Amino acid sequence: MAESGNEAVRAAAERAEETRARNVPQFDDLPIPGDTANLREGPSLHDACLALLPLIGVWRGEGQVDYPTIDGPYRFAQQVTIAHDGRPFLYHESRSWLLDDDGNVIRPAARETGWWRPQADDSIELLLAHNTGILELFYGKARTQTSWELGTDAVVRTVSAKDVTGAKRLYGIVPGGDLGYVEERAMAGQPLQPHTSARLQRIAG
Repeated sequence: MAESGNEAVRAAAERAEETRARNVPQFDDLPIPGDTANLREGPSLHDACLALLPLIGVWRGEGQVDYPTIDGPYRFAQQVTIAHDGRPFLYHESRSWLLDDDGNVIRPAARETGWWRPQADDSIELLLAHNTGILELFYGKARTQTSWELGTDAVVRTVSAKDVTGAKRLYGIVPGGDLGYVEERAMAGQPLQPHTSARLQRIAG
């Protein structure tokens, strides 16, 4: 165990050397602070967001999606950006794409954008808008210093969207410094159950 722990720390340090100089690409002529996913650059992180500090960065990796109503499981790749502009919230953006068995891109897949909003009572609000016509409001809290659990309080759908009624997410920094998450989802008449999971490596921040 000691050797594997040392190896994880060593790998994280090596990765940090590659990612520490990278940030969210953006124009530099805004008259207000831009978003930063790199805590070494830009405005200071607001104190209200300190409990979410380990999440900040640009993350990329692979995962799996499955559900009783689809002919899965399917393999996908994903990039998640979690950034801030010095105010008491974090910006969230996710883009994913389906892969074949050889790792080749089949097509673009799910997208979502939103905001992490930590509250004074240590609860967390997460607002997400999906390209599929779904709007979700999650509430949750930190389980540990490096893991966060959230569940939907409300789901709003457009008339053309799938019948999603609820979701639950668990995010965590896993050994080695990667970001892992699992999502459960209730939709298409099915009860809440596993839907997607992924492990993402930090590529910036």
